[in-house]
Amino acid sequence: MLRLFATPCGLVVEDAGRLFSVPSLRLDGVFRSTSPAAEVRAALSGAPVVSTLPDLLAPIQSQEVWAAGVTYLRSKTARMEESRDAGGGSFYDRVYEADRPEIFFKATPHRVAGPGGVVRIRADGKWNVPEPELTLAINADGRIFGFTIGNDMSSRDIEGENPLYLPQAKVYDRCAALGPCLVIADTLPEASTAIHLSIRREGAEVFRGETNVGRIKRPLASLAEWLFRENKFPWGAFLMTGTGIVPPDDFTLRSGDEIRIRIEPVGELVNRVA
Repeated sequence: MLRLFATPCGLVVEDAGRLFSVPSLRLDGVFRSTSPAAEVRAALSGAPVVSTLPDLLAPIQSQEVWAAGVTYLRSKTARMEESRDAGGGSFYDRVYEADRPEIFFKATPHRVAGPGGVVRIRADGKWNVPEPELTLAINADGRIFGFTIGNDMSSRDIEGENPLYLPQAKVYDRCAALGPCLVIADTLPEASTAIHLSIRREGAEVFRGETNVGRIKRPLASLAEWLFRENKFPWGAFLMTGTGIVPPDDFTLRSGDEIRIRIEPVGELVNRVA
């Protein structure tokens, strides 16, 4: 298993516990390759070993970020509750059971925060939450070749007011975070891959939740196939796979909150709310 870290000095690759500096390697090249793992392995030949990691950036270059919704039963329940007054509750029940998944555009690279970076909540949103999600790295051919952690920031009140407001609830400046690295692997042990979320406020934990990737209703390869159906991504794409951790209805993020998302073997993604 290879782990790619994006840094201001270029990519650093972790292989068998050792760190290698490979500034000649580009994420766009990895995503365009028909064999990303082989592309990275070839770049490691003669690469110098480094002892520490510099500051980290989001592991993204030219890729779009997309997201799948209502893939967990818990998410379906939450979406139905928040949109009941607007008459949209049954929409989420239907999409959870449908063959066609909900897939929506999330972010361009400049809207994405990296490890330790700042994410934002909308000034016109009153009920804002993080959504911790396993995120697929998909090459230009539509094949899943890696994984990272994604934070799909969301304004629940805006989406709940009307499902047609989904783009405003989801897409804005610093509406997403990715990191801390990109793990190159064809698969993960879904049944044993846990997602942990912790939110801290003024040094104290105010929410903790956990779920398991095995609770996603749809096969991950199916989500990737639907994203690439009738669509081309010459630089590949990231696809967030939905959330199964939803804070209680009386919780909303505040400026200064710290969001910690852990998924092994990717690691922990930490961001602060602006």
